[in-house]
Amino acid sequence: MKFSIRSKFSAGMVFLLIILMLSIFSAYYMNKLSKETGAILKENYLSVVYAREMSEGLTNINQEITNCFLTNKNSDSLFIKKEINLVQKSLQSEKNNITEPGEDKLVSGIETGYTEYRDSIVGYMRSPQSVAKILYLQNEFGNLYQQLILLSQMNGKAIEVKTDDTKISSQDALTQMTILATLCFIIALFYSYSFSSYSNERFSQLYNGIKEIGSSNYGHRIYFDGTDKFYEISLVINKMAEKLNENEKKMSVTLPADLGKDYTFNDIQELKNLLVRIKNIEEQAVELISRLDNKK
Repeated sequence: MKFSIRSKFSAGMVFLLIILMLSIFSAYYMNKLSKETGAILKENYLSVVYAREMSEGLTNINQEITNCFLTNKNSDSLFIKKEINLVQKSLQSEKNNITEPGEDKLVSGIETGYTEYRDSIVGYMRSPQSVAKILYLQNEFGNLYQQLILLSQMNGKAIEVKTDDTKISSQDALTQMTILATLCFIIALFYSYSFSSYSNERFSQLYNGIKEIGSSNYGHRIYFDGTDKFYEISLVINKMAEKLNENEKKMSVTLPADLGKDYTFNDIQELKNLLVRIKNIEEQAVELISRLDNKK
């Protein structure tokens, strides 16, 4: 099946458009994947941060109570209240940032343990200090601290897994896009080579044909297959060559084949002199005829 130049050009533009769309789609997909991954990892990272803030707050409270008990001093109630508020704030933020399976149950257990620990701290500061209460608070602190470590490890592990999954997804997407882009590039390259070869061959035939006709070889004809613009141009040129050939035949004069073979320069000069004498005789004859007419 033959295609016109316009059809070939349109097909080439379609391939270029496909490559452009693939590039845009790839950039959009990779950007979207990056944003989604960044948002997911941010959520897990925030959970790790909240767990660390709660651990630091509880550790500060435990150290304050333990140091004051050992030095037989009163605990700094303002400091402890401040740390309790910070821990409460981080706990509330973590409750609103549940991302992993089982994380909700773990956070619920942390909240229950923290409520008991906070109430025990308030009760401890109101009542006389005792070893039993200190040991109880130390035990509750230890349980809470272990739960917070589990919370941090859970989200830290999720970050590692999701990062690996993201790498795999990105690699798969990159591989697919690379295959598609390579395939389109090969098709476009093959098409470009085919179109270039086709055009060069036709231009060469057209140029040689015009050159032949331009050198007065009016019998030469240009033949093209198909119905493209080159074919239409060849018809016009062939028609022009045919008319030139006909005009040349009409204007041509058949001369003897041996003209100029046996004549010398003197012969030609004598022929010229003869023509001059004939012309003089003709003029004299005309003059004589004119005189005769006047006498009549």
